[in-house]
Amino acid sequence: MTGLRALATGSVVLLGAVAVPGVSASAAAPPQCAQPQPNGPMQVTADCVDPLYARPVIDGEKDQTSPVPHHQVSGHFEGTNVKFNLYLPPANRWDGRFFQLVYPLQSENADAQSIAFGADSGAYTVQTSGTEGYRADAAAAKLSRTVAATYYRSSRRIHGYVYGGSGGSYMTIGAMENTTGVWDGAVPFIPGVPTSIPNNFFVRAFARLVLRGKAPQIADAVRPGGSGNPYAGLTSTQKAVLREVTRMGIPLRAWENHSYVLGLDDPQGLLGFAGTVRAIDPSYADDFWSKPGYLGTERSPLGDLTRNARIDQTATITEVERDDHNVPTKLTLDKAPADPNKLGFDVTASRADGTTIGAVTGSLDPATRTFTIGTGNSSETLDAIAAGGELRIDNRWNLALLTYHRHQVPARPGFTAFDQFRDPTGKPIYPQRAVEIGPVISGEVSGGGTHTGKITGKVIEVANLLDTDAFPWDADWYAQQVKNALGTRYDDEFRVWFNDNADHIGAHETNLLDYTGILQQALRDVSAWAEKGIAPPQSTRYSVTGGQVTVPAAPAQRHGIQPVVTLTVDGRHRIDVPAGKPVTFTATIQTPPGTGRIVATAWDFTGGGTFTPARFGGPPRPSMRVRQTYTYTKRGTYYPALRATAQRDGDAATPFATIPDLGRVRVVVH
Repeated sequence: MTGLRALATGSVVLLGAVAVPGVSASAAAPPQCAQPQPNGPMQVTADCVDPLYARPVIDGEKDQTSPVPHHQVSGHFEGTNVKFNLYLPPANRWDGRFFQLVYPLQSENADAQSIAFGADSGAYTVQTSGTEGYRADAAAAKLSRTVAATYYRSSRRIHGYVYGGSGGSYMTIGAMENTTGVWDGAVPFIPGVPTSIPNNFFVRAFARLVLRGKAPQIADAVRPGGSGNPYAGLTSTQKAVLREVTRMGIPLRAWENHSYVLGLDDPQGLLGFAGTVRAIDPSYADDFWSKPGYLGTERSPLGDLTRNARIDQTATITEVERDDHNVPTKLTLDKAPADPNKLGFDVTASRADGTTIGAVTGSLDPATRTFTIGTGNSSETLDAIAAGGELRIDNRWNLALLTYHRHQVPARPGFTAFDQFRDPTGKPIYPQRAVEIGPVISGEVSGGGTHTGKITGKVIEVANLLDTDAFPWDADWYAQQVKNALGTRYDDEFRVWFNDNADHIGAHETNLLDYTGILQQALRDVSAWAEKGIAPPQSTRYSVTGGQVTVPAAPAQRHGIQPVVTLTVDGRHRIDVPAGKPVTFTATIQTPPGTGRIVATAWDFTGGGTFTPARFGGPPRPSMRVRQTYTYTKRGTYYPALRATAQRDGDAATPFATIPDLGRVRVVVH
């Protein structure tokens, strides 16, 4: 057990299931963490005790060899379902710090890459099972210092750094605004703001309803070598909707991956917060379809389109298929509506006499006129379903939600994306709902209240220019909150870096980058900033206009840490050539000043996502020019790409903290 029985947490340590008296540093009991406002955020300090997480239990320890040698300490907090793991590298690889990833839905098991990266960076790794807010993570962070001090037999100051993306960004920001002395710095990435959920997703579903048929055309316009005018060929209604969702923040260039933008592969995913809205604002759909000021009653081409998409149909159950326990699993109907807009339905079952049974979840197949019953239905509802009964199938709620953002204009200042819904005096032009849903969800995820900008340590915020889940302007909005809160101290405490050619979830498309290495470098930079006073590279220089974030083309003006790849083919961004004729690619690769050296290049001549490493000659360096000739033998349209990778120390062998970017062009072979 390596002596961990000596640990003290408050006045007692729990080891396994046995309480072991500890030794307090002083006779006085540590103070309880304070919650100044009812239902507000808990203020956690380095020495206070959170009553919810006051009794950590160490369940076990073991030495591990994979992915790197380390000592794993596992445990939980008594009275909660929160578990934690600490991954401590050998003493000769530890430099007095820890890294801690947070996310609401994660497990307590850190992935191999995080553990190995931590060890390579002189850090042990801390991870808890997902919760809302930062309190459990703060308790684990404080416990980890005690465990590490005992394991390493060290009295040195231990620095800690928290990081998290998407929902984890709310937790990370909440942690840095509502704790003192728990973490020294943070890297919130792909950050959301108090308006992001549910509005960002409903906006994209709205775009799907109106622009789905034009999406390939829009995509072609924004691809390399495209016209650059995504509005060409659209009707006035389609232009208005594209303009609205663009001002809301959907990056125009992200339309290249229009299937993801519009949620075509997971159409119901964009309406995943429908249940939350319905619970908080149950009268919204009725108002949408009956009151002036809502699209459901608006006399316009867009209002007509919305009403024409309305489905409200009653179908008779002709047959019930049951499992071995006589539970209904599939219903055959006399008719079933199609769902061309992929918005989904509400389904309500009733008996043959017309009395309502209740809502039923499941999936409808109009081709076979069957309804497959899903999970989460009550046994009382299922028991009452029988042949001769009916299903009411309607999409009134899902259609109404598509423009919910129009009725959620924030009262809090700074959300300029919503100015399109204000008149010249600043008053909303559409009826507003009684509750702003976004701040409610944001507060729950972050731990009671956040986004004040009052950070208590060094912060590097990392955002991606093609993010359609957390819009790029979200990062700027939070940066402004920090600037307002810190004033002249802003540049001493905060950075915001934008990455190009990256979206929310990583390299899931051939034209997108895995930005993990950028996060790793941010963690190393924020630790050097906090521990040694070494200021990180400057924030990315950018502008926000019409909901779109743009950055300068030249890296010396752009800043941040990502290299810039400028690629041409036969001197242009697009060429048309006959099959069999060689073409020449030329690329200039440059890193922002002081951010590292180019260590690798790789070519993908077909644009299919398979990159082949290419030697560029000479040692790693901050800038270079490369040329490559290639011959296309088959007709088609190609989007060849050059990927260049930089590394702060010019280390071509390390797998960590590598910083990629892409250059792309269009080649049409005939």
